[in-house]
Amino acid sequence: MSGQQGGAAIGKHTGIRIGTLVGGGDAARVIPQIAPYGFESFNLTYWQTTGGADLAETAKRVREAIGDRDIVISAVSVFGNPLTGHGDNADTLASWERLIDHAHLFGANIVSGFTGRLVGEPIDASIPKFAEVFGELARRAADRGVRLAFENCDMGGDWRSGDWNIAHNPTAWKMMFDSIPLDNIGLEWEPTHQMVSLIDPLPQLRKWVDRVFHVHGKDATIAWDVVREYGIHGPKPFVWHRTPGFGDTNWSDVITILRQSGYQGTIDIEGWHDPVYKDELEMTGQVHALNYLKRSRGGDFVPNPV
Repeated sequence: MSGQQGGAAIGKHTGIRIGTLVGGGDAARVIPQIAPYGFESFNLTYWQTTGGADLAETAKRVREAIGDRDIVISAVSVFGNPLTGHGDNADTLASWERLIDHAHLFGANIVSGFTGRLVGEPIDASIPKFAEVFGELARRAADRGVRLAFENCDMGGDWRSGDWNIAHNPTAWKMMFDSIPLDNIGLEWEPTHQMVSLIDPLPQLRKWVDRVFHVHGKDATIAWDVVREYGIHGPKPFVWHRTPGFGDTNWSDVITILRQSGYQGTIDIEGWHDPVYKDELEMTGQVHALNYLKRSRGGDFVPNPV
């Protein structure tokens, strides 16, 4: 069953929890402040490295911060380039290994992030290195009951060149999954990163939903009038990342596709991108998104009459 996440069985959340992303180093401090708004899950994230973090101690503090609330840690993530081992990415691969080894302490069975890529090379050239690095990581993860999910963000790259990630195009996904024929590698999907490439996200989700292990709650607004007049390489912006509820996507459709596939997991809001609901309005926008996504899933569970 795609997206199966421990702790996401039918409850008031009806099998799909709505949560948000929190920095791993800040989680124990931030979670008690925002949990009362009704977040049901948290995705803990690190940028390029887990650094000197004591992950066992972090997990202990996060569990204490959650207390007896009905909240799960959906995934632990590191976003960097694990294929190069250079510069600020020197510890990214080791951080994947550490998160795989410690995920169970957080109660999570998903570790996510970018695939990495050979810098400045086309996606095809990165596939052998991807298969070498993540083949080993996927086997390590399988031994621990962990699945690996790749964020679908291009990070400014394209098919020909880039610095961070190859997992942003469905042709690349097929190449990736063909190169590592294991069931515990999949996608950390959101519509935004497809919409910025003018890909219709809903048909894509229907086709690839069985590979979706984790969903990020982020949307986009496309200014089609700008596209038609100036194209996508002109002087005017044509697309903006948005917090769900403010963008173009009907999330009831997204959740319907997820439910039809048997997805039981989380949608975790990826904030700090909206051009309007930002700064002092950040949590205003996130709580709006939280309530919007709960409505999009059908609200809370209501028992049938006996």
